[in-house]
Amino acid sequence: MKSTTRILAAAVLTGMAAAVGAAAPAVAADTVPVPVPLDGVEKSLNVSLPKVGGELPLLTPGVPEGPRYVEGQMIPASALPQVPMGAALPGVSAETPLPQVIGKGFDEASASLPAADLRTLTPGLSVDTPLTASNPDVFGLPTLKEPQAAVLTPLLQTAPTGVLGLGSL
Repeated sequence: MKSTTRILAAAVLTGMAAAVGAAAPAVAADTVPVPVPLDGVEKSLNVSLPKVGGELPLLTPGVPEGPRYVEGQMIPASALPQVPMGAALPGVSAETPLPQVIGKGFDEASASLPAADLRTLTPGLSVDTPLTASNPDVFGLPTLKEPQAAVLTPLLQTAPTGVLGLGSL
């Protein structure tokens, strides 16, 4: 291999590594913050508006279980495996100014619903053929049986939380 080819290959690999390294921090986050810009409306109308923001989740697919072989069946137990998906429920936060109706020191009401972890499994399918394994009573040929099919139900687990509060600005 010529030295110019080696230098070119090293430059391409270095550029690819730099691109992957630069993209890595963006993927490391679980949620993406989404602010709602209301500053222009506040300044143009000369009023205090609520501060609103949110969080959008990023889906992270997991690794499905491998095939599980069951004695007496020709096809593995989960023909279409369930795929785990990790994500979060979207989060919302809002703060609004209050007039001095409640009393001194309470100038703001806030509500915060942070993004909650969400665990899911996609639906799956388990089937079995209408043939049995080889039967020695019939010269090693398979015999007929009733076909079996089952739909594996999806799973959805989460525990959302929220915080309401009164405070001063």
